[in-house]
Amino acid sequence: MGLFDKLRGELIDIIEWTEPAHNEVLAYRFPRYQNEIKMGAKLIVREGQAAVFVNEGQLADVFRPGTFTLETQNLPILSTLRGWKYGFNSPFKAEVYFIAMRQWTDLKWGTQNPIMMRDAEFGPVRIRAFGTYAMHVADPAVFLRQLVATNPSFETYEITSQLRNVIVSRFADIAGQSKIPVLELAGNYERMGQLAQAKIGPELAAMGLALTAFYIENISLPPEVEKALDKRTEMGVLGDMGQYTRFQTATAIGDAANNPGGVAGIGAGLGAGMAMANQMAGALNTQAQVTPPPLPGTAGYFIAFNNTQAGPFDMATLGTKVREGGLARSTLVWKQGMSSWVAAETVPELQSLFTSVPPPLPQP
Repeated sequence: MGLFDKLRGELIDIIEWTEPAHNEVLAYRFPRYQNEIKMGAKLIVREGQAAVFVNEGQLADVFRPGTFTLETQNLPILSTLRGWKYGFNSPFKAEVYFIAMRQWTDLKWGTQNPIMMRDAEFGPVRIRAFGTYAMHVADPAVFLRQLVATNPSFETYEITSQLRNVIVSRFADIAGQSKIPVLELAGNYERMGQLAQAKIGPELAAMGLALTAFYIENISLPPEVEKALDKRTEMGVLGDMGQYTRFQTATAIGDAANNPGGVAGIGAGLGAGMAMANQMAGALNTQAQVTPPPLPGTAGYFIAFNNTQAGPFDMATLGTKVREGGLARSTLVWKQGMSSWVAAETVPELQSLFTSVPPPLPQP
């Protein structure tokens, strides 16, 4: 340091820090020649700042916004450390750190690698997420001890990487524990952001920081999964395959009319497309018309009534018909697995239906 700088340091009795535009400095050590500060100097701490005095490596006094005259009564801790019992007017040595207390916004976070989670509908899936957050220094003393130490200038880039790692790690815990279905994540960004802020906040507080806002901008699936979901959505939008086939046919005919030289090729492609569509439609109709087989033990019986086949009827219904006279011992019955129609009284399974019904009267 030159002679002029030394004299300038001796003459200046105002300690202040004006942050330059577009500044990313969180902590700034005020430069003084040999760290000498005059007793009675003026300390100016602006809004959004705090000033911390450090004496021989030990944190002393913390000043909030305002203008202060540095005297023994304004420096109680520093005065105790130096033993100034009766006042002392000569310069003293101390380091002064200005801490930016304002809020730092639009800080980015994001997952470098996919997060694996289990979804109730799709099973194991991988997701990526990114967003922004805001924070500020909440406790300048803790912040100075834990992060700044003796650094003459501490900038945001020195801590954002660590904060991003903390955020991503805790967000992965929340995504796995919340049990929110993948297709419903978009409607729960606010809820997940609140859970993340509550979980991350205590870890930042241990560094003297406060997480004031946490936003999730997007949660995405791998490209191949998104393509599969898009195809699934497309099939749902198409709906009736028959109507879709007719629409495609009309479109192809229109294209063929506008391109006479390509009628043959379009016709061949149209035929193949119609054949495939018909197969798909047939398969869908077959699935829709399939009737499940009867449950085991509930096979019904057909009965011959007035030379007409009726049924099938389960045992409860057959019992009702016995009581109503619609089923007699001699009534012919048949069910799947029997080779021919037989009288009801010859079927062991049906004999119990006639135990309370008297046999027919003998013919005179």
